Amino acid sequence: MVQKRFLCMQKPAVTFRKWGRKGFSVFSSMHKVVRIATLSIVYLTFAVPANAEYSLLVAAGDTLQPIREVEVEEVVVSAQRAPVAFSQTARIVQIIGKEELENAPVHDLHDLLKFSPNVDVRQRGNNGVQGDISIRGSSFDQVLILLNGIPLNDPQTGHHNLNLPVSFDAINRIEILEGPSSRIYGPNAFSGAINIITDQSDTPALTGRFSGGQYGFFESAATSVFLTGKLTNRISADYKQANGSLPNTDFKIGNAFYNGSRTFSTGKLEFQGGYSDRGFGANDFYTPVYPNQYERIKTTFASVKAISNGIFHLAPSFYWRRNQDRFELFRDFDGAPSWYKMHNYHLTDTYGSNLSGWIAAGFGKLAYGTDFRSENIWSTVLGNEMSTPTNVPGESGIQFNHEASRSNLSLFGEYSQHFGSLDISGGIMANWNSSLGRKWQLYPGFDIGWKISNPLKLYVSVNKSLRLPTYTDLYYKSATSIGNSELLPEEAISVESGLKYNNPWVTTHVSIFKRWGKNMIDWVKQPGDNLWYAKNMTNLNTAGIEVSAQLNPSRLFEKRLFIQTFGISYGYLTQDKESEPYISKYLLDYLKHKIDIRLSHDICKNLSASWLISYQDRNGTFTFWDGNKYGNEVSYAPLWLIDTRISWTKNQFSLYLEANNLLNKSYYDFGNVEQPGIWMKAGIVMKR
Repeated sequence: MVQKRFLCMQKPAVTFRKWGRKGFSVFSSMHKVVRIATLSIVYLTFAVPANAEYSLLVAAGDTLQPIREVEVEEVVVSAQRAPVAFSQTARIVQIIGKEELENAPVHDLHDLLKFSPNVDVRQRGNNGVQGDISIRGSSFDQVLILLNGIPLNDPQTGHHNLNLPVSFDAINRIEILEGPSSRIYGPNAFSGAINIITDQSDTPALTGRFSGGQYGFFESAATSVFLTGKLTNRISADYKQANGSLPNTDFKIGNAFYNGSRTFSTGKLEFQGGYSDRGFGANDFYTPVYPNQYERIKTTFASVKAISNGIFHLAPSFYWRRNQDRFELFRDFDGAPSWYKMHNYHLTDTYGSNLSGWIAAGFGKLAYGTDFRSENIWSTVLGNEMSTPTNVPGESGIQFNHEASRSNLSLFGEYSQHFGSLDISGGIMANWNSSLGRKWQLYPGFDIGWKISNPLKLYVSVNKSLRLPTYTDLYYKSATSIGNSELLPEEAISVESGLKYNNPWVTTHVSIFKRWGKNMIDWVKQPGDNLWYAKNMTNLNTAGIEVSAQLNPSRLFEKRLFIQTFGISYGYLTQDKESEPYISKYLLDYLKHKIDIRLSHDICKNLSASWLISYQDRNGTFTFWDGNKYGNEVSYAPLWLIDTRISWTKNQFSLYLEANNLLNKSYYDFGNVEQPGIWMKAGIVMKR
């Protein structure tokens, strides 16, 4: 957004209130304005002669007076233990802003994230049904998911980490912190973290969206912001369903989310809660031998957080998350053999508290904190046998007969300082877990950034990270898979270096990284065997490069152009396994080459288009199922994926037509689970 104001000299002064995309789209998060007089001079180097009326300097006697001010709401991201300016981070933080979210040709988190650099989303079910997410070649259990800074990972399995009780339309931005983040967020931020931040506006508003499409697809969504006294309320809800493009791929998904905030003279109080209910045909999800699978998942979540003002900042928070899962190997017992007696039932309760604090003074910023987390599961198959079974909520005549519980305590300390052109940050996490011999383990790290010039920065980062095994890793047992209760936690040391170049109209970086993984957990089997085992692999080393550039030409020329935004990125990964020659189920099936392109442009008045394009070349193989028996190991085929959207917008009213998988490719993200071809949808958005 650009606003013009007139100074006493009657020359226009341009004030940038907010940058709308990428790193700059989070300027609004700090809620304070910083005047930068020198930025106007830098900005002039990117201006064109046609804008001579906006000359920055004029002669006034013997002095030069700036006649154009630039006000920038400082960027704040979650790349350190305490809030930090985006310009001072020595890490790669990808930002997906509100503008990109609204214009994207997708309306679920899974499809959006799969077009992000070095992010891999392997979907079993499309349209947000189920997806496994990894960053830089990690497994799906090694990425931490947060909602407004509150962790939501499921201790049962990473398959449930994206079961988020929040509407896509309520999301304001997404921060993707690449690389190990244990010293910042604790265990499970092994290879990165994704922080989903919902709308924090206090301006009353109402938005509704309706869409429909092929295969019986229907979706409705609504968001509202309203005030009750000094309390700001933000409510969102959505529901979608479809018959599915392939047999047994139907789904029904509903979400409801509330976020409230109240500001006091001493600080701010925030609370949120959500509920998600999803049922879906799980065709071939876990084995193609029995394709008529079904899953029903209910997720409930609530948290409260306080943020104090003053010299000593404190931010205590409390949270609770429940996930209840029913998995049916034979849907409604249809076609079930005599040996199949019961579905699998699981319920996880996770609750925790976090206390973060920081003080900023002349010596720098000192951050400290503690995090306690309790993870509990009741199940018909996972955990230790219960002496007294207990009833499964909502299920008649079914009882849990297995349970497990563990507690985790983390202590954090971090120091950061800005020395002119040098930014440093170093910290450590001390971690204790009740299931790991009750020993304290240390996980340090540091980041250094050197501003070579005003927009160009060199950075180096070294960090050690931790990931605890899930309850599925530890206890799962079936005719095809055997867990391992003796699994050790995963650990890794990661080194990264690169260059970042940021100004108001271009954000770009190049990075090179390597991760030395120890005791990496994977499900593996010997060639010719049909039984999968959970196992600690001795070592797994991952290396890669990443190049990314995001451009907004309209900001360069200060007027709307045909091309509104353009972004391109390339990621390369390679892994060096130091273990026996097992067939890997997850870890070694990484994206070796990945190209992502984002483009939004005008077509004519009120008509615009957006494109998400991705090239994916996956390493690894899967054992092909021909419908009757397993055959040979088959490599994943490289492919191009294209999603597109055409929108007509006038005032607060918008119509859109979108196509997913425009090239109608038949492909596999994981194993024998086939992904749908082209899927057309149309919708309407109304705001007031």
